[in-house]
Amino acid sequence: MSATQSHYADLGDGLVHYLTAGQGEPLVLLHGIPQTSYEWRYVIPLLADRFRIIAPDLRGLGDSSRATHGFDKKTVAADVWRLVHDHLKVDSFFLVGHDWGGPAAFALTCAHQDAVRRLAILDVPIPGDGADFSQNGRRWHHPLFRTPHLPEALLHDREHIFFDWLFDNYSYLPNTITRADREEYLRTYRKPGAMSALFGYYRATGQDAEDNQAWLAANGRLRTPVLALGGDKAFGRGMDTIHSLQRVAENVQGGLVPNSGHWVTEEQPEFIAAELRRFFLEETR
Repeated sequence: MSATQSHYADLGDGLVHYLTAGQGEPLVLLHGIPQTSYEWRYVIPLLADRFRIIAPDLRGLGDSSRATHGFDKKTVAADVWRLVHDHLKVDSFFLVGHDWGGPAAFALTCAHQDAVRRLAILDVPIPGDGADFSQNGRRWHHPLFRTPHLPEALLHDREHIFFDWLFDNYSYLPNTITRADREEYLRTYRKPGAMSALFGYYRATGQDAEDNQAWLAANGRLRTPVLALGGDKAFGRGMDTIHSLQRVAENVQGGLVPNSGHWVTEEQPEFIAAELRRFFLEETR
């Protein structure tokens, strides 16, 4: 099994940083916020014996270039497509998205149903599915982050306060995300423009909902098989994830991630890896 390696790809309008590991069936992993490809550090070794893993830092985040626009998930998905298909010459692959990586993965699958063999969505619903993406205010930071200019001013040089609150309160198991882990995330989000990029993902929610509703109206529910999993504790999405995907896709399985909050890939990596392995290898039998 090969070690995880770090790479950069020049897509013409910026650099994309991405990790690779393993060999076998191509598997693309899309991270959430306020995370980076680093969130997959526990999952990758559990899958690299069977899959060729590609885990990019999404547009404007991590060690990728600081984009100033294009945070709607169709554009984010197009970046991933250019990396995987155009740069790495991968024609078909399995796809996983956690948190904001989930809507990006959904948009990528809608655009390229022939290429995405199976899709997994972790602890996030799909904007435009007919439900309240912010859970009727439970995700209180969503409207704050969509507000122009204000969150940049409030959190400048205070990113660590909000990150600590999120990692402490959105997890179920204490100290899952260690101080060293948090510093690694903060290393990238303290870079100029990174927090504005983060807020851009939230500010595009309305556009994402419109784009998804238009696609569903034109094409019907997604036909690609989907695995949908939500954390069952704390601020995990619970059954909201699978219920959301059942509204927008025809063939959905999944349920709950036991003893986990929102950070499912870091709180329960063994469970996540086992479920992904089972789901993706079903297609190859």
